[in-house]
Amino acid sequence: MSSYAPSSSMLNHTISISISDDESDNLSSTSRLLRSRRKRKRPVFQRKKKKNEILRRAVRIIVKWWMLLLFLPAIAFLIYEASRIGERTTTHEVERPEFVERKKLEGNLNRLDHTTRMVHGVRERCLKILPLDELQYLDIPSVGKPSFPVERVVYVSETNRSHNGGNTTLPEELTEATRFNMFTGYQTLQEREQSYKVNEPAVVHCGFYSENGGFKVSDEDKNYMQTCEVVVSTCAFGGGDDLYQPIGMSEASLRKVCYVAFWDEITLKTQESQGRRIDENYMIGKWRIVVVRELPFVDQRLNGKIPKMLGHRLFPRARYSIWVDSKSQFRRDPLGVLEALLLRTNSVLAISEHGARSSIYDEGNAVVKKHKATPEEVEVQLSQYRRDGFPDEKRFNGKKALAEASVILREHTPLTNLFMCLWFNEVVRFTSR
Repeated sequence: MSSYAPSSSMLNHTISISISDDESDNLSSTSRLLRSRRKRKRPVFQRKKKKNEILRRAVRIIVKWWMLLLFLPAIAFLIYEASRIGERTTTHEVERPEFVERKKLEGNLNRLDHTTRMVHGVRERCLKILPLDELQYLDIPSVGKPSFPVERVVYVSETNRSHNGGNTTLPEELTEATRFNMFTGYQTLQEREQSYKVNEPAVVHCGFYSENGGFKVSDEDKNYMQTCEVVVSTCAFGGGDDLYQPIGMSEASLRKVCYVAFWDEITLKTQESQGRRIDENYMIGKWRIVVVRELPFVDQRLNGKIPKMLGHRLFPRARYSIWVDSKSQFRRDPLGVLEALLLRTNSVLAISEHGARSSIYDEGNAVVKKHKATPEEVEVQLSQYRRDGFPDEKRFNGKKALAEASVILREHTPLTNLFMCLWFNEVVRFTSR
C-alpha cells in the first residue's frame, strides 16, 4: 500500500490556488478600476458640499447687509457724477462767469412773455392790449374841455411870484435847511398848504423857477420836444444805468411816439467810452438823446425826479406820457398800454404799485433801516404827514396805498399836472425817497 503524507499547508488550514498569468493581469486591472472610480466619486461630492457652503455663506451675508448693498449702486453713481462735475468746473473755470452773465442778460432782456394771473380759476393776461392790426388805426383822442376840479394851473416863477401873494424876502432858515434853490423856487410852508387847496386857478411851484436855475437843454432839443404828442421817457444822470432799447411796439407807435432819454455830460462820456455813440440824428437806437447841462442838485436821484415828475413842463404839447425808470426795459406797445390802462378805463393816471410795502409809514421805517436817509430826515417828513392828517392805510380803492412809481402813465391834464408838481415839491422839501 502506498502511504500519503500531509503537507504543511494543510496543517495550517490553507488552500493554495494556482492562477495563470492571464488571470492575474485581469484581476489587477479590475482592482485599479475600482480604486479609480472611488477616487473620482469622492471629489465630486466634496465640490458639491463646498459649493453649497459658499451659497449658504453668501445668503447669510446678503441677509445681514442687504440695506448697505441696496445703497451701494446709488453711492457709486453719486461719486461718479461728482467727479464729472468737478472735471467740468476745472475745465471751464475761467469761462464760466462770462457765460453766466451773458445768460442772465439774455434771460432778463428782450423777452415779450406776457405776465398772467388767475381770475376765477382761469389764467388771464394782466395787461390786455389790443392786437397790432387794431393798434395801427388807434387815434390819439383830441383834447376836450377839462371836466376836473382844476381847469388851469399857474406855475410860480421868478417873474410872477407876486401873483401868488408870496414874499420875495425869504427866511434865512428856509434857504439853509432845505434843498430849494433857483430851479425849484423857495416854497414856504404856508404856500405848501395853500397849494393843496382847490383854487381856480391853481398856483404852485413846479420847477424852472428861474432862467438861472439850471437844467439846460439845447434849442434844437426844445424844438424837438415841443413836437411830441405822446412820449416815452427815461433818464440816466451821473454815469447811470445802461440804456435799454424798447421792444414790442407797432409801426404806428414808431411813427406817433417820441422816445426820449435824458443824459448829463457824465453819462454821455461814460456811454461813449463803452462804444455807445449818438448818431447824426441825436439817436441811439430808438431813443432820442437829450443832453442836459447844469443840473440843479448835487443829489443825482433828485435830478432824476425832474424828467420823471415834470414831463408836462418838458413836453408842453404832449397829450400823454409814459415814464420808465432807467433800470427797466419797456417791452410793450406804448399806444396799446395807454389804451388799456387809461382810455379803456377812463382814467388819467396809472402808476406801478410797491412790491414790498403798502404804507408810507412802513416805507419810512424801511428807508431808515436801509440807510437811504437819516432817521431825523424821515421823522420830520412823517411828523408833517401826521399833522396833515395823512392816514396810515394799507389799501386805497382796493389797491396798495403805496406806489413804487418805476412806471408812470398819465394824461396831461391840469389835475395830473398839479399832482406831479405837488409830488415834486415834497421830494425837494423832505427826502428824495
